[in-house]
Amino acid sequence: MTIYDELVARGLIAQVTDENEIKTMINCGKATFYIGFDCTADSLTAGHFMALTLMKRLQMAGNKPIVLIGGGTTMIGDPSGRTDMRKILTIEDINHNAECFKRQMERFIDFSDGKALMINNADWLLKLNYIDLLREVGACFSVNNMLRAECYKQRMEKGLSFLEFNYMIMQSYDFYYLFKNYGCNMQFGGDDQWSNMLGGTELIRKKLGKDAHAMTITLLTDSQGRKMGKTAGNAVWLDPAKTSPYDFFQYWRNVDDSDVMKCIRMLTFLPMEQIEEMDKWQGSELNKAKEILAYELTKLVHGEEEAKKSLDAAKAVFGAGQNSADMPTTVLKDTDFNNGKINIVDMLVISSLAPSKGEARRLVMQGGVSVKDEKVTSIDLTFEKESFADGLILKKGKKIFHRFTL
Repeated sequence: MTIYDELVARGLIAQVTDENEIKTMINCGKATFYIGFDCTADSLTAGHFMALTLMKRLQMAGNKPIVLIGGGTTMIGDPSGRTDMRKILTIEDINHNAECFKRQMERFIDFSDGKALMINNADWLLKLNYIDLLREVGACFSVNNMLRAECYKQRMEKGLSFLEFNYMIMQSYDFYYLFKNYGCNMQFGGDDQWSNMLGGTELIRKKLGKDAHAMTITLLTDSQGRKMGKTAGNAVWLDPAKTSPYDFFQYWRNVDDSDVMKCIRMLTFLPMEQIEEMDKWQGSELNKAKEILAYELTKLVHGEEEAKKSLDAAKAVFGAGQNSADMPTTVLKDTDFNNGKINIVDMLVISSLAPSKGEARRLVMQGGVSVKDEKVTSIDLTFEKESFADGLILKKGKKIFHRFTL
């Protein structure tokens, strides 16, 4: 099976500009391709998995990836998939986030011996002269065509700022610049980036008279069509300080039965022959599939040791009595207590099991919190310090366990 056939079999390919040309290039290892990552946070998320694993697959097949850090485009903000304008970050914030991205990407991509490049588009976008850009690039874009792009259409009712309107031009210029200076002949990205990517191929054709290619990756959605990679309204981060390896493991361990095999196909590096056998699994066997999914992805992001710890902790929780040293733990400080007591709502917020006190109250009132296997029925429930001497385990929902100690 060629690498292109494997991408098709795994359900990764959404749209392509020229299938025969793209197939030939990546099967022969002749693609120099890029994917852009805007620095909107200080960690990558599970939502970036598709792009990172695609880059790894293609590099393993002999192609050369270019990781484009969006130090420049982040200053504008991508309107794709947004109902409102993104927060405008400072240059210092963007540079800090870019450094965090670099460290995480090295787990997926081999940058040794020129096998891959990491470039920041701030190096050229921040130096552009506005009038020169309008004359050189602006004349190549039709406003009518831009407004028909899905990323802009969905924002027209609530308002699209002129700042964001320029994003397509900036992303297109990136492709043009990388094509000229680095021999980059392909761009990959999420399916919601299609219009921006076509803008790049058109700019290259109009300015240089040459062909470049684009391919979009299928967005990772659940059976209800919602983007995966979030839990309780929060992103599932790749940074262990923001989402612990255990919580990361648990997110994938808890995916719906109808989504587990899709996730295994699209995100893991298990052989297709093994996946085809697993496709026949039903009933309780799907729990085993979820365990395999969680283990493989945790190993990919956090390493095999953390994956084994998370697996052991999960088995201990669901099997032999909820007593594992690897369970996520919050160590309470004296300042967390008021007159020697702490409220259940505060515990949920301190441990990040709820993003806010309002969300914590909602969880309790809806019966989503248990302590010592007893459902918490009051948002006024408090615990004295002595309750935590040997550790106290709180359960959120059906499958998320958390220990509190002093």
